Amino acid sequence: MSAIIFTERKMETMDRYFDSAVDLLSRLIATPSISREEAAAADIVEEELRRYGFAPRREGNNVWAVSPGFDESQPTLLLNAHIDTVCPTDSWTRDPFTPTIEGDRLYGLGSNDCGGGLVTLMQMFRKAADSRQGNIIFLATAEEEVSGQGGARHVLKLLPRVDAAIVGEPTAMQPAVAERGLLVLNVTAHGRSGHAARGEGVNAIYKAMDDLQWLRNYRFDRVSPMLGETRMQVTQIDAGTQHNVVPDTCRMVVDVRTNELYTNKEVYELVAAHLASDVQPRSLDLNSSRIDDNHPLVQRCLQMGLKPFGSPTLSDQSLMPWPSLKMGPGDSARSHTADEYICLSEIRQALHIYDQLIFALR
Repeated sequence: MSAIIFTERKMETMDRYFDSAVDLLSRLIATPSISREEAAAADIVEEELRRYGFAPRREGNNVWAVSPGFDESQPTLLLNAHIDTVCPTDSWTRDPFTPTIEGDRLYGLGSNDCGGGLVTLMQMFRKAADSRQGNIIFLATAEEEVSGQGGARHVLKLLPRVDAAIVGEPTAMQPAVAERGLLVLNVTAHGRSGHAARGEGVNAIYKAMDDLQWLRNYRFDRVSPMLGETRMQVTQIDAGTQHNVVPDTCRMVVDVRTNELYTNKEVYELVAAHLASDVQPRSLDLNSSRIDDNHPLVQRCLQMGLKPFGSPTLSDQSLMPWPSLKMGPGDSARSHTADEYICLSEIRQALHIYDQLIFALR
């Protein structure tokens, strides 16, 4: 918990932003926005920005706006969160698209990941505009949950120059100053088919065994003080067509979670050099990130009594070429779970912490 003390007067001045945030989040929960199907939710975000007097731009299902009097020669802060959600699982006990408040909890798909971050950052953008607080961009991105081509990967290059960013993923409003990257490798061992009864052919499964052993035992030597080791796991294997045919291919999928001391390209080249199998990366773009401890965003977080940490989960932050930290209301452990919720008190707390973080930098 932050050491920040909220005065009664300060809390009262934020009430209108809190009410607007909860109302918008409820409407977004009621509007299905599964990845690549976010158009209706993007409409709501765009309309809300227009209602506040902004002139938002839209590319696909990504929506952004710049603060009034925007001057590209001045430092610019990006406030970003995503509007898409995962598919609801069968274990939900309530309608995932019906926003329901019970006590301090607002239930609904996307409430925690990351509707809370989206609506609170929008209100901070609104407050910045109300008080003419420098250059700020608000960006609601699509396809984050699937790292899609039509989301941040596409829209970030359309923005004005950015100097730093806050990504509103659920972190209990503690600053994630480092984030693991993701590298998925398709690994294929090749043999030659033959009749199993005759012992003919070259068994691709057997050829894969040495590679599997190396993948299991290899340890990357650069250990991050914030994120720890780069981790590698074989998560899928597929081989063979029927019991009496020696398989000529064995396909494997390897999930690698990198720390900031390795680029994805570097890890791919290292793995490919050690394996006899063919190795192909699905993407090299989702690299680990780390913001410098001396960056003003980090220093302000420390002044506020917040506790920097390293995040194991991936976000649109991985695609950002500028310094960024991940920080938002909610708990990452609730993301992608049945009966997802966010606490109203977390939304209120986020508004106050963002307020003291963002406006101290301007």
